[in-house]
Amino acid sequence: MTAAGGGPSLSGNEGLQRWLTLTGDGRVLVRTGKVELGQGVLTALAQIVGEELDVDPGRVQMVAAATGASPDESYTAGSLSVQHSGGALRLVCADVRALHLAAAAAAWGVPAEDLRVVDGTVHAPDGRSTTYWDLTAAVPLDRDVAGAAPKDPSRYTLVGTSLPRLDVPDKVAGRGRFLHDLRPTGLLHGRVLRPPSRGAVLRAVDDAAARRVPGVCAVVRHGSFLGVVTEREEDALRARDALATGCVWEERDSLPEERDVVEFLLGAPAAQTVLHDAREGDGPYAASSLTLRFSRPYLAHASIAPSAGMAHWHDGHLSVWSHSQGIYNLRDEICRSVGLGPEDVTVQHVEGAGCYGHNGADDAAYDAVLLARAVPGRPVQVVWSRQDELTWSPLGPAMAVQVQAHLDAAGSVVGWQHDVWSNGHAGRPSGPGRPPLLAALHGEPRSEDVVALDPPPDKGGGSGRNALPLYDFPQQLVRTHRLTVMPLRTSALRALGAHLNVFAIESVVDELAVRAGADPVAYRLGLLSDTRARDVLVAAVERAGARQSQGDGAGRGVGLARYKGSGAYCAVVADVEAHADVRVVRLVIAVDVGLVVNPDGVVNQIEGGALQAVSWTTKEQVRFDRRTVTSQDWESYPLLTFSEVPAVDVVLLDRPELPSVGAGEASLGPTAAAIGNALRAATGLRVCTLPLTPANVLAAMDEADL
Repeated sequence: MTAAGGGPSLSGNEGLQRWLTLTGDGRVLVRTGKVELGQGVLTALAQIVGEELDVDPGRVQMVAAATGASPDESYTAGSLSVQHSGGALRLVCADVRALHLAAAAAAWGVPAEDLRVVDGTVHAPDGRSTTYWDLTAAVPLDRDVAGAAPKDPSRYTLVGTSLPRLDVPDKVAGRGRFLHDLRPTGLLHGRVLRPPSRGAVLRAVDDAAARRVPGVCAVVRHGSFLGVVTEREEDALRARDALATGCVWEERDSLPEERDVVEFLLGAPAAQTVLHDAREGDGPYAASSLTLRFSRPYLAHASIAPSAGMAHWHDGHLSVWSHSQGIYNLRDEICRSVGLGPEDVTVQHVEGAGCYGHNGADDAAYDAVLLARAVPGRPVQVVWSRQDELTWSPLGPAMAVQVQAHLDAAGSVVGWQHDVWSNGHAGRPSGPGRPPLLAALHGEPRSEDVVALDPPPDKGGGSGRNALPLYDFPQQLVRTHRLTVMPLRTSALRALGAHLNVFAIESVVDELAVRAGADPVAYRLGLLSDTRARDVLVAAVERAGARQSQGDGAGRGVGLARYKGSGAYCAVVADVEAHADVRVVRLVIAVDVGLVVNPDGVVNQIEGGALQAVSWTTKEQVRFDRRTVTSQDWESYPLLTFSEVPAVDVVLLDRPELPSVGAGEASLGPTAAAIGNALRAATGLRVCTLPLTPANVLAAMDEADL
């Protein structure tokens, strides 16, 4: 294997010392550009390091990412951290191990292949020993990855075990490790006063009342951006509220009617992209067609903790602390916005509210930068309110999907068409012409509200993610229609378009099985030539066993997908009860992520994604009027509660001979699909509008005239 096998993470980060340092006290300091979002990725990466170096994982210390010190691995996103960063670290550590063995072998005059390593100690056959740390002077790491062969998976002793999470002890004990907990010397507190609606413009402000609040250090205005800085956090809240009383805003209607959002998506200006066209000639004769249209609303990240950021202007340098998923991208955007060079700005990652997509972390950091500029020499921490979080964070786009299955006289599929209408799913600030940070939208001059884009298909796609089915359908046409207008700010939300696309595909496949009078699992197996897809489906069904709920209103459904068409395979069996509402009782999930690094970590990620999908699919919906988002709290934006959490059983199909792929997003689409199909089995009703609330179920009943 060569350095190229490390994938994109090694590009521009080839130096060994960029990734790893052996310290004088017997530790291994590991720097990675991927960040901990609560997904346990640093634990898995530490296992890979320990395995390749043959050191106890207790010696491995994962260093939080910081610009200038850590490799630039772009975003922690797309379920790619173990795949990309893990692949890079595997090669780096294989080189470091080989270099130290070569140094010991040269010193002792023995072949390197005769040496063995136990917890960082190199042993010769004659009993001589030394350690990596004894050899550091003879093995400088200021060299690029050369491509030493990593350990064969058959020799793994650490990878494949459930190493306890490195971040959990502090969290359980309540020790401060979150950005919100930081209390540097001289800390000030900042709060931002948001406009009352999306298109509002500040025409006048009287800040006298705000300045009279005790402890106010600064009132900041930059166009329609307003904020306060105070000595104490509670004073910042009071000063912000006092500032609001002195504002005169000009407002206008800028949003479509919420009830008409699907019609808006279908009729708005859009850029069409053909993702897949396998049509040949006129194709075989279609005797009939099945056409179904599906939709989902805008979705919020709805992190339990609100976003936060901290900034400090000092001695001509700007230091920023953020729970961003892309610290280098955030640094570059801040540099463009405030006119500094990259050498003058440092962004340090500190854990905060889990993003699982582009939430308010970057925006909160930039809020802190603007407020801290007014009080140079002292750090300023900004914590968003719950209202800020639910109404001003980028949203997961509303989507509409139409699927047409063309059938011959025998009922076999002879043609398949899949169309998606959606705003783009990539709204991160990452360069000129890309969507700006929130404060820039309100600043002076006011930044243009640039439309969100979609990642290209080779990067997993956005609105078209998982729009291409796993099944062996002929004559396929798959297209996306990305809106070129932005009623609401959208960006990446966990799984991107896969949530609705898989829901739509699997719903149509289920309807085809009903038409054919076939068992839905057997029908799917008859359409699948991908053996890994077949294996996860069979494994999930076998683990699920007989359906436990047998009464009226109870049903079972299945869902299946390979995330992004290139990642993890996942099959879900859902048992639901549909009475006053749709209640998910049990989920059985089988997943194939290739080589499993940390089984418990994979299970946690699959469970977490599935439960988030249950919440999205049955409850969540951003509400808005013609001017702004109105779902501003947990009452107006309800989440799945603890009493509604179903039993979840996860089956892992370990493939040690195959590369690892990520697990975090694989279960969302199949879980949504399995719930929808279970509802169909329970009621005979196909509900195509998400979420599956009583109102949407009743609307589907009215349409079906039941």
